[in-house]
This record gives sequence, C-alpha cells and structure tokens, in this order.
Amino acid sequence: MATIEMQHIVKRYGDGFPAVNDVSIDVEDGEFLILVGPSGCGKSTLLRMIVGLEDITSGNMLIGGKRVNDLAPRDRKLAMVFQNYALYPHLTVYENIAFPLRLAGEKNDVVDQKVREASAVLELDEHLQRKPANLSGGQRQRVAMGRAIVRDADAFLFDEPLSNLDAKLRGQMRTEIARLQKRLGITTVYVTHDQTEAMTLGTRVAVLKRGVLQQLATPRELYDNPGNLFVAGFIGSPPMNFLPATVEGTTLKLPFGEVQLPADKAAKATGRGLLIAGVRPEHFADAAAPSARDVSDANTFDATVDVVEWLGNETYAYIPFEAPPEVQEHLAELERDLDGESLRTQLVITLDGSTQLSEGDTVKVWVNAEKIHLFDPGSGENLTVDLDHAGTIPAVEAARAAEEDQSA
Repeated sequence: MATIEMQHIVKRYGDGFPAVNDVSIDVEDGEFLILVGPSGCGKSTLLRMIVGLEDITSGNMLIGGKRVNDLAPRDRKLAMVFQNYALYPHLTVYENIAFPLRLAGEKNDVVDQKVREASAVLELDEHLQRKPANLSGGQRQRVAMGRAIVRDADAFLFDEPLSNLDAKLRGQMRTEIARLQKRLGITTVYVTHDQTEAMTLGTRVAVLKRGVLQQLATPRELYDNPGNLFVAGFIGSPPMNFLPATVEGTTLKLPFGEVQLPADKAAKATGRGLLIAGVRPEHFADAAAPSARDVSDANTFDATVDVVEWLGNETYAYIPFEAPPEVQEHLAELERDLDGESLRTQLVITLDGSTQLSEGDTVKVWVNAEKIHLFDPGSGENLTVDLDHAGTIPAVEAARAAEEDQSA
C-alpha cells in the first residue's frame, strides 16, 4: 500500500486547454478516494496521470513519497480496472486473471496460488475455465478486478468500472467493491460520474468542475455543507432547491413567504442584496401531516402543488415559482455545468409515502430554517458555511482564479 500525493497537477493539451487545472489532493494510505464530476471535468484525465497513461504538464505526482512523473506505467506498481473490462476474449477466466503474473515471469505454483486466492475472494471459482463471452457483465467486471488483485499493487485505480452495468447489478457490484477494499485495505482512487457510487463508496470525495477542484470532503460533509452552488447542485437526488432570496435582519424573504433564520446564519448574508437560497427536498414537511405534529406554525407557507410523484416509501411534490431573470440566468448556467440536470424554477418537496396529497391541492409547507444555505449568485460561494472547516473546501478565490485562467 502507498500514499498518493498530487501537488498542483496541471494537464494542458496542444491547444492550451487545461483539462486539469492546479489540483492538489493527498490520498492517505488505505483510503478510498472518489473523483466525481460531470463529463469533461477532468476526473479520468487525473486518474490516467496517476497511472502514467497521460503526461503531466506541470506539478508533481508522488506515490509512496517517490516522484513518479517520469516513470512508465509498468514501474508505478499500480493496478487499474477499466470501464470496458479489457479482457482477452480467447483466454479463460483463469488465464485472464493470471496474465499480469505470466507477464512478470512468475512461477506456475505462485501463479496458481494467487489466481485461486483472488478467485475465492471474488466468488469466481466455478467460472475459471469459462471464456469472457460466456459471462455476465458483473462476472466480467469481477474478472477484471481479479487481475488487479493478483498484481500485489500499491494502489487500485478504477475508471468508471460500473457504468456499463444495469442499475440492479451496479448496486450489487458497489457492495462487492466496498467489501473488497475494506478486506484488502489497499489505497484506492475511483472515478465516477454517479453520485450514488461517490456517496456510498468513498472515504472522501473530490468534486471536480472544468478541471478545477471544487471541494474535497467526506460524503456527509459534502451533503450537509456544500462549498458552492455547483457542489450543492451536483450532490443529492433530487437536487437541492434553489430559490431567489433576500435577507433583512433575521428574515429571509422567499417567493412563497418569509422565514426566520438563526441569527448567526442571517448575519453572514445581511446587506448582500439578491441571493440564492438552497434547501434540500427533505428539509420541508407537510405541516398538516400526522408525522409533522411537532412542527410549529413558524416558517410555514401555503403553496399549490403542480405535480405529485408517489414512489411507495416517499412522495415528491412539485410547486412552481417565479424567479427574477438574473437568478434564472445563474441557474441555467449551473444546469449546463451539471450536464443538463434540471434546476427549473420549481420547488421539490419530499413527503412521506402515506400522504394523500393530490395535484392541485394547497398544502401548508414547513421549512427547516437551520438547514437553509445561502449562496452568492455571482461567485457561487456558500455564505453559510465555514470555508476553512477541516480544510475540506478549496479557497474560493483560488478556484475562481483557476477557472478564469481556463476560460482566458
């Protein structure tokens, strides 16, 4: 096992475009780090620079404390699992797993021992003499993982390994990968665009946008305290609600009514003019529902429900609202950054599945003021979190400067 240190990593292509722009991340020994973000954010490019498949324009890559910028991939002692499995169709499962050992000139008894140990871990014993074409997608991915395990590598690198699988199989493979990593205790860097994988697998998650690191934190910290609008919109499903807002004293004015903010939160936003308030769907409640009997009349408002989606265990209620053009412009830009994730001017509320709410009904909605985030529309900065909290959020000015440099 080994640490992986990325020190001010930059990758520029021939036209000067920075696919990765001044990214610094320290991956601890045995840590499971997730690189996540929409298409084109630089996550796969960064992974390929770790393994040596992409040259580094500037910055230093250290593995186990040793600078590896000029080392060939075969000399970095890393194992990589690709999205497309990269199995040899003419070889059996046994020989696919054994391939890196054969390449290294290992003795037959050593090869057999390692292959069978990996096969037992991945539950592939009954498939060892089969060919890849006769396996399911999940079985092929386990074969690719077995080939990585036998290499006795210092770290595992996964490049969107589950994206070719159906939803049910992805869930099963997530569990298998999590158990395998805990069992082996090996340093792992995992690239995905799927936030569910990011939130369930990672010790820490690095969120990237246009090659710039937006936030590096635990999954819970990302969810509870997003550093900016982009992270807030990317993490969470359904995504966070964004509403135009102004603050006067401790009063937050929203399209539906007024909410009383905690004094410390209000103080950070007073006098800033038009803001964007962010509230997750589950931080609302139907004030008239039996489950909300302890909810006070404070911070409630009446709204007419436009659409209701019942999912069994929960219900989503959609409530449209009006937003000024400048807020709509910022949300449209954010949608483009999020690969088209819809952030239309509608409020999404998560309710208990037992609700009898119907389309067209008027509902008395309560909002948890403690959970409201306030964002600066121009910079996207979250005004209600500590930007130095546990060192998890990059300096806003540094991230902004890197983005400006990229667009120049």
